[in-house]
Amino acid sequence: MRQPWFRPTYEPSKRRVEWPNGCSALAFSAEESDRLRGPQFSFGWCDELAAWQNVQSTWDMFQFGLRLGRHPRWLITTTPRALKLLKELMAMPDVVTTSGSTFENAANLAPSFLKSIRDRYEGTRLGRQELNAELLEDVQGALWTRDMLERARYTGAVPGLRRVVVAIDPSGTSGQQDGGDAVGIVVAGLGADGLGYVLADRTVKASPGIWGARAVAAYREFKADRIVAERNFGGAMVEHVIRTVDPGVSYREVTASRGKIQRAEPIAALYEQSRVRHVGNFTELEDQLAAMTGDGYGGDGSPDRADALVWALTELMTKPETPAACFGVWGTHAAQSDKSRLDGLITAGALTGGFAVSR
Repeated sequence: MRQPWFRPTYEPSKRRVEWPNGCSALAFSAEESDRLRGPQFSFGWCDELAAWQNVQSTWDMFQFGLRLGRHPRWLITTTPRALKLLKELMAMPDVVTTSGSTFENAANLAPSFLKSIRDRYEGTRLGRQELNAELLEDVQGALWTRDMLERARYTGAVPGLRRVVVAIDPSGTSGQQDGGDAVGIVVAGLGADGLGYVLADRTVKASPGIWGARAVAAYREFKADRIVAERNFGGAMVEHVIRTVDPGVSYREVTASRGKIQRAEPIAALYEQSRVRHVGNFTELEDQLAAMTGDGYGGDGSPDRADALVWALTELMTKPETPAACFGVWGTHAAQSDKSRLDGLITAGALTGGFAVSR
């Protein structure tokens, strides 16, 4: 423990802190990176690097001055953000990364503060970044960006629902014992306002008896109109499991005529148009959605939750409309604008925390 006489003194005009033994430290702002020209150091502490306005130029100037002693080192403490520089530094072989959440410091924080931030931010993109120190980044070519998913977050009262479905993405494995994939179970509804509402993610890795009971329980809890499951991959087995749990459940098989990505693209478009709401925080589901790209799934394992969500919203929101027909005789002098309107009608009818990096 240091003695009181060893306390340093601070000279504001020089931005300098000095200790009785001769050691000194200088303070710099990232907004004035040119001030780093000239001074030299044996150690540097970079706080909130991810928030620096001129991050690359400031870091470069800092590196030129980090040249004293046998082993000059630096320490970065920051909220993690997907910056190119930060990711490059973390990938260096001699860099050690340490992270910790806000809740690990709960003993030193006001209980009212902890409750407030949990209620407001836990599970959100901002909360995962600021409270849990997660480095969140969009996968190149992702169908769902993190911003799209954050815009979909909904905390208000759910309006009246026209329909509710429970969608199941079967794994094709016997359950938890064989190390197979989970069974995706997602509940979604179509609101009276025409928007889709993701209500629950009940995905589970378990035996057929368990996931079947879980799906039926969700069907009852949300007063769903139907359970839907893919026929191409285990559909008959899924129906047998569901009927065993409750023979009276309304059930329909859906057929996959296209691949996962082709099925997912129209649903991702609904998110782009802000037509889908997430009622709650679905961290694992959103992670899978964010890993879906035009070239395939870039996450670990199978996108079971994402597939189930796609089936649910497809059932609710992307069914083709009843074809429209127009009859009449077009004269040689018909206005082109009228003909364009007819063509459009025919076409529409047919198509419809804390984070530290040190070296």
